[in-house]
Amino acid sequence: MPVRVKVCGITRLEDAQVAVREGAAALGFVFYEPSPRYIAPAQAAKIIESLPPFVTTTALFVNESADAVAVIAEQTQVDLLQFHGDESAAFCGAFDRPYIKAIRMRPNADLLAETEAFSSARALLLDAYKPGVPGGTGEAFNWDEIPLELRHNIILAGGLTPENISQAIKQVAPYAVDVSGGVEASKGVKDPNKLARFFQEVARAENR
Repeated sequence: MPVRVKVCGITRLEDAQVAVREGAAALGFVFYEPSPRYIAPAQAAKIIESLPPFVTTTALFVNESADAVAVIAEQTQVDLLQFHGDESAAFCGAFDRPYIKAIRMRPNADLLAETEAFSSARALLLDAYKPGVPGGTGEAFNWDEIPLELRHNIILAGGLTPENISQAIKQVAPYAVDVSGGVEASKGVKDPNKLARFFQEVARAENR
């Protein structure tokens, strides 16, 4: 089964168009204001309404209020919610949209327990852990920490680049991968050449 690719941190229509042209299954929009990849909901809505069908749009939140999540989801008409903070399963599931839950890979993280706790999630997204940084660290974690029985269901994130994505897919065989900083020219601005190389490496890994 092909590995799906989500390109996160979209802030410009031209970046969204390049990602879709290269084969992105999903695009992510960051609604966390401290992030350098933050996008205003109105701007995200304009990009989303310009996208072709069958591209999943995802809204990323970090410890946001329920009211703000609901308003932004309605305004942008995203398909999927992504929670990167300390949200509970009850909170994540309280909206009229499916969700994925990001798990930062702290030392001794218990992914089996997290999978049970967030059984209502469409998937868990595994990201690198850096104290005080909820995501977008640009760092990879030790992929050997992912239990074998979970690997085919997870979304792998954290420091993925055109240089390491082939090895990541070979080693983990995840359901999907999530890339942001690894395909940027600068924070929030994607590099078309890096995007193209990333997708080329994903295809090369799948054809081995």
